[in-house]
Amino acid sequence: MTHYESTGHLLLTPVDREAPARALRLREMGLGERVDAELDAFARRVADTLGAPYAGVNFVGEERQFFAGLHHGPDAAAGGYPARVLPRDHGYCPHVVVRRRALVLEDVRDFARFAGNAVVDGSGVRSYLGAPLTDRHGFVLGTVCAVDVVPRRWGTQGLATAKALAAELGGLLDDRSARRG
Repeated sequence: MTHYESTGHLLLTPVDREAPARALRLREMGLGERVDAELDAFARRVADTLGAPYAGVNFVGEERQFFAGLHHGPDAAAGGYPARVLPRDHGYCPHVVVRRRALVLEDVRDFARFAGNAVVDGSGVRSYLGAPLTDRHGFVLGTVCAVDVVPRRWGTQGLATAKALAAELGGLLDDRSARRG
């Protein structure tokens, strides 16, 4: 369903009715509040596997996103991207979380809804691939994502790889949460 502001303008970030429950689940699992070396290593694996200069493990809360795992390769441009914390209306991960489906944007400028996002001008994002990170209870906690500063073809293999990595990490997080509690 497409949501509009009261002014009739298309919302750039979708309404997230599951955000309060997700935020509670993230707290229960001890996720989304601090940098995690294991998740940084996983993000590095995502970047290496997909051949992307940037990758992240992003948890989407009620008001913000937090990249508990983040990687930028040696060839990544210096500058504002990537940031560990982003407002909920920046980037593309909130779309993945609300839709509960992967999102592939070979060139974000090709899509009016995505071209005007703050990360395009502020951080130079041109290409995005994100898959939902789901726990065993069916909560979409966030995303596993890869980003490039140039348009690129992720292809069906890239999409399948991102989904597989997200499923693997979901299982690992469930196991880690079970050991904690």
